[in-house]
Amino acid sequence: MAAGGRAESHPIMQENLSLPRRPGRSSSTAARLVLSLMLVAILGACSKSGDQPKPAAQSEVGYVVVKAQRQALTTELPGRTTAYLAADIRPQVGGIIQKRLFKEGSNVKAGQPLYQIDPASYQAAYDSAKASLLKAQATLASSRLKADRYAELNKIDAVSKQDNDDAQSTLRQNQADVEVQKAAVQTAAINLQYTKILSPISGRIEKSSVTPGALVTASQTTALTTVQQIDPIYVDVTQSTVDLLRLRRELASGQIKKSGDNAAQVKILLEDGSTYERTGKLEFTGLSVDTGTGMITLRAVVPNPEGVLLPGAYVRAVLEEGVDDHALLVPQKAVSRDQTGAATALVLGNDGKVQQRLVTVARAVGNNWWISRGLQQGDKLIVDGLQKVRTGDTPRAIDITDSLQKDLAREAAAAAADPSLGGDADKADKAGESAAAPATSVQSK
Repeated sequence: MAAGGRAESHPIMQENLSLPRRPGRSSSTAARLVLSLMLVAILGACSKSGDQPKPAAQSEVGYVVVKAQRQALTTELPGRTTAYLAADIRPQVGGIIQKRLFKEGSNVKAGQPLYQIDPASYQAAYDSAKASLLKAQATLASSRLKADRYAELNKIDAVSKQDNDDAQSTLRQNQADVEVQKAAVQTAAINLQYTKILSPISGRIEKSSVTPGALVTASQTTALTTVQQIDPIYVDVTQSTVDLLRLRRELASGQIKKSGDNAAQVKILLEDGSTYERTGKLEFTGLSVDTGTGMITLRAVVPNPEGVLLPGAYVRAVLEEGVDDHALLVPQKAVSRDQTGAATALVLGNDGKVQQRLVTVARAVGNNWWISRGLQQGDKLIVDGLQKVRTGDTPRAIDITDSLQKDLAREAAAAAADPSLGGDADKADKAGESAAAPATSVQSK
């Protein structure tokens, strides 16, 4: 080490440092370094471009335009048919049944003989009463002559006043006896007439509970048979006071209008689901509420010339109550329920984004819901593709209003042509046309 603390270089190191460098070796190293850096950059760019997700395809939904319609507001109520007139046939006199004069299950007329009771004893009683009447009339004739004679003699004091009074009293007694015997004859004639049991009304007669040879008594508890008039026929249905109050409230507020000034029209649905071809009229509304059920009774009269409706049958009556000029009907599949059970629907806003609406479902109308709140006329209601979108999405929207109407028409035509559903192939086209048209009635169940 030299003086002053400065280190001296080693001779060999100095020699190495002073050696000339090879130009080819340094340039190749630099080239390899540049190529390595470029390869790393390219691989990094490729990996970044692969990690980026591809943009999702735009969802597609189908919507219908909500339109207000004029709807007849109807209520579907369960009920039973009841005979318009019904008469239990019981004997009014006792005796042995000699004959049955009708065919079971046939139609009978008022006054037609049904049974013949042995009339022998009643005929004898009638004959006896007539004989007693003749005897009383003969006694009356004799007493009348005596009374007239005593009256003349009393004027010249040829008889005592007492004898004349007795003669006049006997005359009056004999006159009363004649009236009594006349009544006895009439009673005997009535009893004799009662031995032939007549139908009090026209209608269809049921099976007989007795056969010839059976002993019957007057006013017995067991009816011999029953005659029922079923054309027209009553349909008795019940309606809750809650529905009745709602209807009155809606009529008062003007939300719905009365269907007409005449009696409400009633359509009947049979037990197999088919519609009875004749329309009845509401005749009576009960004035008292059943304390056990909270229901009131409604009675309709329905024509039944073919006897299709039988007493005691279960039916459903569709009563036309009013008309709503601004009813909103939407497909049922467009309405869903959230976790709280509230009814919701998805609509497209003016900006094309999906919006959720809380709606109030009033009642069902075929395959549609009648919406009373939450939607307005002109709203674009999403019907297809509900699972593909969420609130705030901007899907590709397709108007399927017309195609949906055609689908409903085809379904209605198929139902009309299905014999198992009571359809008629000849009427299928007509059913399809009517289904394609806007709905005209709203039913509450």
